[in-house]
Amino acid sequence: MERRDLLKMIFAATGAAMVGLPALAHGQAPAAGTKPLFSAAEVGLLDEIAETILPRTKTPGAKDAGVGQFMARFVTDCYTPREQATFRAGLADIDKRAGGRFVSLTPEARTELLRTLDAEARKHLVRVTDTGTPKALAAMPHAFTMIKQLTLFSFFTSKVGATEVLRYVAVPGRYDGDLAYVPGTPAWGTN
Repeated sequence: MERRDLLKMIFAATGAAMVGLPALAHGQAPAAGTKPLFSAAEVGLLDEIAETILPRTKTPGAKDAGVGQFMARFVTDCYTPREQATFRAGLADIDKRAGGRFVSLTPEARTELLRTLDAEARKHLVRVTDTGTPKALAAMPHAFTMIKQLTLFSFFTSKVGATEVLRYVAVPGRYDGDLAYVPGTPAWGTN
C-alpha cells in the first residue's frame, strides 16, 4: 500500500486530514534536547486505547505493533504545540470520562466510550483544502480524531501491520487488471 493510499484511507475513516503531516513531509527534525512529552503510563494508555480500536484477533493488534510509543514520538516530533495540547487534553478527557482510569474499564465499556467519542468527533468536522491541510489555521480537529488517525497510521505503517495484516510484496510483480477477488482477502501493502 502506498503512503498516498494509506492517507486516503485514514481520511475516509476519520473524516479529517492527517494532523502533523506537514512536519513529516518536510522532514522537520525536533529541536535538540527535546524532552519526551509522554510518560510511560501515558504511552501505556495510548497502547490500551489503540488496542481497543485495533484489537488482536486472528491477526496482531495495535499493542503488537508498538503503536503507543510511535504515537508519542509522532506527537512530540510532528505536532505543533497547539496540536500537542489538544492531543494531551483528549487523553486526559478519556481518563476523566472513564471515571479516572481508562485502563480500569472492561473491554465493553472501553469500546462504548470510544464509540461515543468517535460519534462526537464525526460531528466536529474540519474543512480541508485540496492539499489535505486544514482551511483555517484556527480549525483544530477533535482530539479523538487525532488519536484514531495516529492509531491507524502507526499500525498500518509498522512491520507487523504491513506484513501480517496487509499482504506485503516487497517488489510487486506484473500488473494484473483482472485479479479475481476472494471475500475476506486482506488489502495489499507494498512499497
